[in-house]
Amino acid sequence: MDDLQQLDRALDRLAGAGFAMGPEWEALHDLCQNHEGSRSFDAAHALCHRIEGDHANAGYWYRRAGRPVVTGSFESEAAALRAEIATP
Repeated sequence: MDDLQQLDRALDRLAGAGFAMGPEWEALHDLCQNHEGSRSFDAAHALCHRIEGDHANAGYWYRRAGRPVVTGSFESEAAALRAEIATP
């Protein structure tokens, strides 16, 4: 399984957990930290901190990912990121 497939799977598991803080959140956060500098992982890192309620840190990761701050639902943000990852 390649890195982006791992990211997709981690986002899916977090969605399955209702975007709650817990083991799925930790797994995604750890994965993102291990791939800092990759825009897709930095965008997912921003989502992690949005979920956590740390908006300043989320803003930092959105900037690192070259993206505007997302204000929609966690579900729509994760779905958009997963769709982007799936696009070759």
